[in-house]
Amino acid sequence: MPSPFKTAAIIGKSDAANLPQTLEQLTGALRRRGVAIHMDAATATAARSKPDATHALDKLGEGADICIVVGGDGTLLSCARRMAERKVPLVGVNLGRLGFLTDIPADNVAPAIEEVLDGEYTSESRTLLDAWVSRGGKRTFATTAMNDVVVSRGAVANMIELSVAIDGEFIYNLRADGLIVATPTGSTAYALSAGGPILHPALSAISLVPISPHTLSNRPVAIQSSAKIEITLLRGRDARANFDVQAHSVLEVDDVVTITASPHSAVILHPKAYRYFSMLRNKLHWNEENN
Repeated sequence: MPSPFKTAAIIGKSDAANLPQTLEQLTGALRRRGVAIHMDAATATAARSKPDATHALDKLGEGADICIVVGGDGTLLSCARRMAERKVPLVGVNLGRLGFLTDIPADNVAPAIEEVLDGEYTSESRTLLDAWVSRGGKRTFATTAMNDVVVSRGAVANMIELSVAIDGEFIYNLRADGLIVATPTGSTAYALSAGGPILHPALSAISLVPISPHTLSNRPVAIQSSAKIEITLLRGRDARANFDVQAHSVLEVDDVVTITASPHSAVILHPKAYRYFSMLRNKLHWNEENN
């Protein structure tokens, strides 16, 4: 049966020791199905079998029907932002540790990818966040995040003070080490370690999770994903806004970080047997019993 995917973009974690071996199995499965293979330069250098074409990362999604990410969740996060606007679905092959998003194990890559090529997969849309920093009414930085936007204190500074508004309504002033604004995808990342709730990916929701708040009544809050969130830095030295831990902007007092849901979603294809709560049980060790 012909595959619905004719061209695959492959992006690998270039410093992973087992990347060449995994790429060999992956490209073999794709070539057996007649799928054209495109890679970025770093991935192509690691591959034992050269691709049909090599492109710069920001051009790799052009003409691709599917993007296969070989690495960890961090690698997939950076790819998702590039592929979402072009509506290219992603498949994650795990070379990392936890692998909440890259759920195909490297030692099972060939049969799992063949199932996807045969149309045996489940598709899942993930919310992205558009965020920008304003100073004096002018934007100084803008980007997109898949996991979270974190406004936090610097490494040696005291706690910061923030003013938080949602859809123009003042919510609270927060004195804390920071505030995490997380998507359902990001709810199992930094937000989870800060005491935030796990949000199912199908929810149209965003969580606001304070980091070590001075007042314990400042609790995590879940809001609708259509909301516009504005965070103003009222006090604090060396504060910064962090986006998926892959980009950041240093903040000054009165800077405003604005966050909205992006009009583009990341689409992730999972093997047919994938179940969200089963994945959580395995990754978070909910199935372990204390003796």
